[in-house]
Amino acid sequence: MGLPPRVYFTVHEVTARWGCNIADVAGWADAGRFRILTGIPAVRCGDDVVAGKVVLSPMDLLPLFRRCGTGPTEGMMRRIQPIGRQDWLLITDPACGIPVAVADMLVLAEEVHAFEEENEMVRRVTSGPGAATPYDWEGMTVALIHRIHERGLPATQAELVAEMQDWFADQTDGRKIPDSRSIRRRVTPVWKKLRGDGA
Repeated sequence: MGLPPRVYFTVHEVTARWGCNIADVAGWADAGRFRILTGIPAVRCGDDVVAGKVVLSPMDLLPLFRRCGTGPTEGMMRRIQPIGRQDWLLITDPACGIPVAVADMLVLAEEVHAFEEENEMVRRVTSGPGAATPYDWEGMTVALIHRIHERGLPATQAELVAEMQDWFADQTDGRKIPDSRSIRRRVTPVWKKLRGDGA
């Protein structure tokens, strides 16, 4: 029985994987392409107590991401974004914030894979000879055509995307399911064409 897929990549692993500079990773994260996470002990943010997995703002820790490589490896974090929230919370206790090291910064594997899919970055995997992606996109396309031929289009594109995620889950026993964004990117042209929407 094999190990389950990776859940996180460190920021350093991401730079090695993509052959880019840490400043590029920080820039893409700041632009909302993915999130940089870390884990923290319990801190107080006003009336809230926050601990565990949180989102970091690269611009708050900019010296750590210098392109020239001369920056420090650790900085003080004064505000955080708890997972599932859109607002940023100021750390009030300890008043000086908490230290965070580049070595402890993580990116969710699903967000790494989604970024690679969106930018058509070739990723070699061990699931098959010459495979460039862990997902059976050709099989999904066949399943998509068959579904539309047999039952027509559902009421919404989101329903179609969800059905294709279910197809991946059924085909791989839940082990290799692309995120909805990657599926939507492939379903959208078909959806627009059949619905007669503009490009």
